[in-house]
Amino acid sequence: VELDCWDGDKGEPVIYHGHTLTSKVPFKEVIETISQYAFKASPYPLILSLENHCSVEQQAVMAKYLCTILGKKLLSTPLSDLLLEELPSPEELKGRILVKGKKVTPHLGQLGKNGSCASFSSSTEEDQASSNKNTPRGDPTRVSSKVSPELSALVVYCRSVPFRGFENACKLPPEEMSSFSECEAVKLIKDSGKLFVRHNSRQLSRIYPSGQRLQSSNYDPQEMWNCGCQMVALNFQTPGVQMDLNQGRFLPNGRCGYVLKPSFLCSSTSNFNPENTGGGPGHTPTQLTIRIISAQQLPKINTEKASSIVDPQVWVEIHGVAIDIAKNKTHRIDNNGFNPRWDCTLSFQLQVPELALVRFVVEDHDHTAKNDFVGQFTVPFTSLRTGYRHVHLLKADGSSLSPATLFIHVKVSRRGVPVKSVSERIAMAKGKKV
Repeated sequence: VELDCWDGDKGEPVIYHGHTLTSKVPFKEVIETISQYAFKASPYPLILSLENHCSVEQQAVMAKYLCTILGKKLLSTPLSDLLLEELPSPEELKGRILVKGKKVTPHLGQLGKNGSCASFSSSTEEDQASSNKNTPRGDPTRVSSKVSPELSALVVYCRSVPFRGFENACKLPPEEMSSFSECEAVKLIKDSGKLFVRHNSRQLSRIYPSGQRLQSSNYDPQEMWNCGCQMVALNFQTPGVQMDLNQGRFLPNGRCGYVLKPSFLCSSTSNFNPENTGGGPGHTPTQLTIRIISAQQLPKINTEKASSIVDPQVWVEIHGVAIDIAKNKTHRIDNNGFNPRWDCTLSFQLQVPELALVRFVVEDHDHTAKNDFVGQFTVPFTSLRTGYRHVHLLKADGSSLSPATLFIHVKVSRRGVPVKSVSERIAMAKGKKV
């Protein structure tokens, strides 16, 4: 959860979207709400990402509220006194709230004469974007930041540092992490995909939308997941295919917010390059065959016309590494939303099935204009179950479109041999014999 923190009246910090007309919420009230609801849906760790614009005095107030309100839920000390070689797992951090932010360390700066703060330089694009709003032409000058020792002390496993190249990053302790704009991340993926994968096997990376997205649109998160980026921030208020992919990616594990990356994204010596995947060691080409049989109880799109009935057609999309991206569609069925029947078979060849998402989209065909969206459902390939299945469709905002469903048949083959069960598919993903 990102918290955009600013100085408020009477010494009380507030949260709001800076330099905009959005309403201001007291920091204390936000932390009280987080404390109450943090683990209602999942016991796994919650990270509070502090975008800190507060004075040193109000940072100390923030630290006080974090400690007093969150209590034992707040992780303020390492789990072990031993030198950290790798980050603790979500299982080890169940029920804990972590603070992500800048930390006072000897190489970042020295305590002031009064011992009240530390100052250091930061040149991340995100800092520049917020600090240059009143600077002509967005002059990318370095911005001096001051951090209170009270707030700094609460940063344990998510210490924000500028990215200064992979050679430098590999020397940093695993608790230090960097944020990248979507443009920076895409460039790293294109130019140094293998190194980015290795970096993300050891340290956390956070990706955030470009400041040019004035309408809060979203970038494609799949590119970032392909190279192992863990924290891929999206504008949740904007529905669309990107949010559909995000909902599908985190569908496994009871939607707890954490999914395990494939083994080839967890190795510091990995040779996996998401931009160059044509099979190879650890990757077995897989044939996915989906038979779209029928649909049930698709809703009317144009509710203003009593006689308006959908003319449905179905798209099946594959989102994954570049070589696997594909989509295909059925023919349309005229004037039948109750029980349209296609009986249409679509096939896809997957080189890296472990990263693939399968998205089912139902549209209302229109001869004269853009087709209207009816419903969709996105699921990881590794979560697909073979055989006859019902796909329960969702609305554009991700809520249920019940009772609308697709009736399909799923077949998965590896080198021509049918794969029947989830366990077989998991074994296949790990390169084991089945």
